[in-house]
Order: sequence, then C-alpha cells, then structure tokens
Amino acid sequence: MDDLIRHSRAIEKSQKKLEDELSSSLDDLSVLLEQTKNEITQDPTRLQSSLAHLQETTTKQFEKLPDEKVCKDHDKPFFRVQREYNSAVNKLKSDIEKRFKQDLSVISNPEAFSGKSHLLHRAMALHFIREGQFELCDTFMKESGIDDEDELYVKTELLKGEFRKMYSIMQELEERDLANAITWARENHEALRKMGSSLEFNIHRLRYIQLLAEQKPMEALMYGRELFAPFADKHLTEIKRLMTSMIYYRDIAESPYADMYSPTLWADIRIEFQRDFCALLNMSADSPLYASVLVGTTALPVIMKLYKIMSAKKTEWSQQDELPVEIPLSEDLRFHSVFACPVSKEQATEDNPPMMMPCGHVICRESLTRLSRSSRYGRNAMRFKCPYCPSESAADQAIQVYF
Repeated sequence: MDDLIRHSRAIEKSQKKLEDELSSSLDDLSVLLEQTKNEITQDPTRLQSSLAHLQETTTKQFEKLPDEKVCKDHDKPFFRVQREYNSAVNKLKSDIEKRFKQDLSVISNPEAFSGKSHLLHRAMALHFIREGQFELCDTFMKESGIDDEDELYVKTELLKGEFRKMYSIMQELEERDLANAITWARENHEALRKMGSSLEFNIHRLRYIQLLAEQKPMEALMYGRELFAPFADKHLTEIKRLMTSMIYYRDIAESPYADMYSPTLWADIRIEFQRDFCALLNMSADSPLYASVLVGTTALPVIMKLYKIMSAKKTEWSQQDELPVEIPLSEDLRFHSVFACPVSKEQATEDNPPMMMPCGHVICRESLTRLSRSSRYGRNAMRFKCPYCPSESAADQAIQVYF
C-alpha cells in the first residue's frame, strides 16, 4: 500500500503543476489576444499581419508536436507537465492492476438485490440528502423515475428542509456563531432531555467560554446564572468549574482550568450537534449506505481468502445469509444493540431475551423453548438441533446475551 500512496501523492503533485501551467498558458494567451485586438483597433490596415502574427505565436507556444519529434530539452512547458501527469496516472494504474488481480465477481451474489430496487433507491436518495447533496438527490430521483406521488419523494422533500437547517447551523458553528444552535437546542429541549443528551448544556457551556475568551466576564457571569441552573442536577461539578474559571479569564490558557478551553471544542460540538440532530429524526449520524460500503470493503479480504480455501478443498458454505467466519470490525461499525431473533423475526425484550447456544448461534428464549419442545427426540427430550448448524444442545446450556 505504501507504493500506492506514493503514486497517489505523485499524481497530486503533477496535477498541481499541470493546473498552474494551464493557468499560466491561458493568461499568456489572453494577453496575446488583447494585444492583437488593440493593434487591429489602432490600425485596421494591419488586420492580416496581426492575425498572421497571432497564429504564428500561438503555434509556437501551443502546437503539440508528434511524440517522435519531441525532444526533452525543447518540449513545450505545458505538454511536458502534461506528460508528467499522464505518466504518474499510468504508474498508479499499473500498480493497482498488478496488486489487485482478484475477480470479485466470484464472491458476489447477483441475485442479492433482485426485486429490491426500491430499497436501493431509498438508500441512495437518503444518502445524498444526509450528505447535503440536494440537487444530486433531485437528479437521481428524476432519472430513477420516482414521481412526486411516490412515498420516497414525499419523505425526501420533508428531510431536505431538516437537513438544510442542520447544515446551515453546522456552517455557523464552523464560523463560531452559536445563535441559531442555541435557539434550536432550546426549541428541542424536552426531546434532547428524554434521550439523555448533553448537547444543550454543551452549547451553553461553549457560549460561556466564548464570552470569557472575548474578555467579557460580567456577560459570561450573567449568562451562566441565567442558563446553567436547569442542568445542575447532571453537570453541577462542571458548572462549578466553569464559574470558578472566571477568576483567570485574562489568561485562562495558563490557569488550572486550561483543559476546559481545548481548541477542539468547536469541532466536538459540530459532531455532537449532527449526531443528536439526526437522532431526533430517528436516523443514525452516519449514512447507512456509507456504513454498508465500508463494512463490505473491510470484509472483502477475509471473504476472498475464505473463497480460495473453500475452492481448494472443494467445499461450499450452505447456510443462507450467514458467513462462516467473523469479520473484524471497529467499534463504531458494531450495530444492532436491539436484537431481532432470526427464527421468529421478533425483537428481543426483557421477558424474551437473546440466548446464545454452545455452538455460538443466538436466538430468543421463546424460540429456544419452542425448538426444545419440538425436538426430534420427543417432547420430553432435553436436546435439540440448532436451526443454523448441525450442533445439538440442551435449552439449559444456552446463556443470555447482553448487548
């Protein structure tokens, strides 16, 4: 991968040189055209000679010679830089083709999305909206034949307004303007409180810090007195530190409270705002389409290796919708804190929790009980077969799983 990164950086460098050379060449051409225009305006009788001179000059500067006639020492700057760029791109292409020879079609399932085009349309449309690509979403909906009476169209129109508001506030936060973020947090106070969010307090906290940084201690004091009280039951210790830090407002960076004024606070509040804004819309902070693609690409090396092993042993994995190996994922890609039983398709509850059998497969307790009662060994038998593998076990061998 180091070679690929090195080639990518070489392309970036060559592209910058190409852009600079192109801009310079266009500037020279603009000057030349302006000079020719002025000559013709001042003396119309020189029209033919001026145009001939323009053609001769542009030919010398911009005409591309055949490759066999190009001399490295006399090649024109623009085309020399262009060749360097093309060379860098070709090196990267060759390296990619050399390193990635696998045919990914052997591990794909062409029928996976058969009859599910509406799900793909939904995933892509919502992804564009979440990314703030509203015009791209409109184009996609139009080209996909989704009209204004479709349920997806109505949903995306509603979400556009919400996400426009979100991105507008996030842009203001990037510019260190908290006014609309504070207003939004106040309007959604109750909903944020119910989901256990600290966003509203953190926004007020940041405004308090901002006032101190602007050398406005009295305004900060009045702001804290007015707005911190409702959050005292959860953030009392931090409120005490904030109010005490006012003593050092002239040089907070060198005070015992310097940790409360981290330069990452503004980036943190933008991430927290986006997360909680999406949560109030019953949506995750990250696009599901992005997460799916990321997980899929992460799993590719493991699945490809598994395919090679099984091909060599001439065996097949017959279990539907389940992989025979675990895919290592980072914590931020581990979802499904709410478990749905793969047998009954019902969501787990406190009375019907997920249970893991000795073989490692997990089903809900009610499904476990039904399986043990319908065992091939008889109603009173203790053992039964796992619905997803050949293993046999008893109901009392299963252990409860906590997500």
